[in-house]
Amino acid sequence: MLANSQPPDRRSAGSDPRRRRVPAPLDEAGLEELALSYVARFATSAARLERYLARKLRERGWAGERAQDRAEGGGEGGAAPDLAAIVARHVALGHIDDAAFARGKAGGLLRRGYGPRRVAQALGEAGIAEAIRHDIAPGEAARRRAALALARKRRFGPFGGALPDRAAREKQIAAMLRAGHMLTDARELVGAPNEDAALRWADEAEDEAGDDNS
Repeated sequence: MLANSQPPDRRSAGSDPRRRRVPAPLDEAGLEELALSYVARFATSAARLERYLARKLRERGWAGERAQDRAEGGGEGGAAPDLAAIVARHVALGHIDDAAFARGKAGGLLRRGYGPRRVAQALGEAGIAEAIRHDIAPGEAARRRAALALARKRRFGPFGGALPDRAAREKQIAAMLRAGHMLTDARELVGAPNEDAALRWADEAEDEAGDDNS
């Protein structure tokens, strides 16, 4: 045997256990199973579920297309699935509630320190209707709490020990703007002379909200 010869590769494409099995094309039952599994695992919106099902259809194909190819003259077997109807059924069953999803998503983002612009952007990407986004838009108190959360987490303004100089303040304000906060809120918080002043600024909106509701 030559020194540089290689032993023959006895594996074939059909016998390679590592080769991934191509999933079968989807039918109505398969789509329903995917939809049910998705809403069971994730809090989601109607638009997200429809996008997920559309992606799975692109990946696996639609069984009705093959049935139509085999049938002379086509027929109803080749009709494309009605994804909107599948999603509507899950909405009717209470598996999907866009308003509840939007409130939970917005609350989570605000607690992590994101501002109203980032909240609106995230909800828009999730396909939440503008009317719902408007209804749950954070008020001033929620805006200030979110700005305070970000400042504490990132050690902005008075939360960084020594007060920042002008260059550092500008960078911190820019970071807060990227996180979706209003310029006035970012300036107030980053420019606060101490932590107590920053906390009082946040509490002022809480007090005003309480007065409005009384």
